[in-house]
Amino acid sequence: MAREQLQVLTALDVAKTQWYHFTAIIIAGMGFFTDAYDLFCISLVTKLLGRIYYHEEGSSEPGKLPSNVSAAVNGVAFCGTLSGQLFFGWLGDKLGRKRVYGMTLMLMVLCSVASGLSFGKDPTSVMATLCFFRFWLGFGIGGDYPLSATIMSEYANKKTRGAFIAAVFAMQGFGILAGGMVAIIVSSAFRAKFPAPAYEIDAVASTVPESDYVWRIILMFGALPALLTYYWRMRMPETARYTALVAKNAKQAAFDMSKVLKVEVAAEPEKVEEFDQTEDGKFGLFSKQFLRRHGLHLLGTTSTWFLLDIAFYSQNLFQKDIFSAIGWIPKAKTMSALEEVFRIARAQTLIALCSTVPGYWFTVALIDKIGRFPIQVMGFLFMTVFMFALAIPYHHWTLKDNRIGFVVMYSLTFFFANFGPNATTFVVPAEIFPARLRSTCHGISAAAGKAGAIIGAFGFQYAEQGIGVRNTLIILGVVNFLGVLFTFLVPESKGKSLEDLSGEGEAENGEVPESKQ
Repeated sequence: MAREQLQVLTALDVAKTQWYHFTAIIIAGMGFFTDAYDLFCISLVTKLLGRIYYHEEGSSEPGKLPSNVSAAVNGVAFCGTLSGQLFFGWLGDKLGRKRVYGMTLMLMVLCSVASGLSFGKDPTSVMATLCFFRFWLGFGIGGDYPLSATIMSEYANKKTRGAFIAAVFAMQGFGILAGGMVAIIVSSAFRAKFPAPAYEIDAVASTVPESDYVWRIILMFGALPALLTYYWRMRMPETARYTALVAKNAKQAAFDMSKVLKVEVAAEPEKVEEFDQTEDGKFGLFSKQFLRRHGLHLLGTTSTWFLLDIAFYSQNLFQKDIFSAIGWIPKAKTMSALEEVFRIARAQTLIALCSTVPGYWFTVALIDKIGRFPIQVMGFLFMTVFMFALAIPYHHWTLKDNRIGFVVMYSLTFFFANFGPNATTFVVPAEIFPARLRSTCHGISAAAGKAGAIIGAFGFQYAEQGIGVRNTLIILGVVNFLGVLFTFLVPESKGKSLEDLSGEGEAENGEVPESKQ
């Protein structure tokens, strides 16, 4: 026989969509806005860093970051993110979502500012301090993944939970847009004030000394949105599911949610105790019981996120190379340093506006209607198709007349990543695991994703030089197809309560009701 659910959780499950849902989306989403801003703005300024710090006298091409430095600057934040996801995911289940949530935000604010203040004048010390602070920035960002998803999923109601979690994630799209816009505004303002000739006309004058401020301003701006939401984050009560099911304080959970939901909720401490005495309330991450119930689920969420991010991040970080290869951005030596920043930012913002942002909101609109599983399979399938369509006639796309076609296909790949696995791999791990392991399991899944991102970002750099763009695209097509297969391990969570999904509302003797098997 299944146990009755706590009244406070039922109240959350059936609550009508109301104002507090939207404030939760904004508060959790601003973290993601900052995440995306910080992770992607670095790719806007790497060429500028090369011109400022690695200029060679008499060279016909502008200076650029040596490949090991470039890999470090682009990738060090990912390594930080991966460690942060595991650490804060675990901490979020130990100390509570809310307490850890403020820590991650403060870390992001401090490191955003510090990464723009890198010390010294010589290239080595600037790059070393930049990498150091970007690592810890990533560490804070990593904590935001499991915590934002878990908080949103525990606050949401059954009917629109998918859309709410996806909306938090979709704030990334705006973060990427903001990164582009800030770079465009800052570089335009400096270009107007300090005009400079193209590199081939006057190598030294093409990079004005003031351009050293440009990348610092762009990087430091990331602290602003995070700072603005800190106060609101601290005002948010701990989620009822954590308070009741993990901290076992039914009274506090009922009190917090009565305030949030504006309805009277009974405390029912005896139900919490009853749950505590069953086996369900006890098994840990490394137990046989977890393996039996959620082992395949965890394999499904980690593998799909891992495969997706290999493809997703190798595309994203190398947009500027692809744009240059097809001639969207002119040759470096024909531009001044700030013009180059402006053009790269403009191209990325266009791609974000046309494909990235709409894809996210398609997911928000349809995830609770179609379900997570169909969206994920469809997204992976289309990404596979478009990758092969770009790769097989690759020579055809490089010809001048077909450039627009290439950009359209490339944008479509992005659209189906976001209206597809990029959003769903974030949503599902926050729904299908038990409350006391939810943030840990989401952190593990997200960290697997970041491991894929590291492979995508670094592997691509060497693959492109070694086997060429075309073969790399073919490999990415295969990776996406594997994503389709691994999606079959993940259960559909549409319209079910979190306790039904995680088995916390189940029979006392540990039997699984028929509908679950």
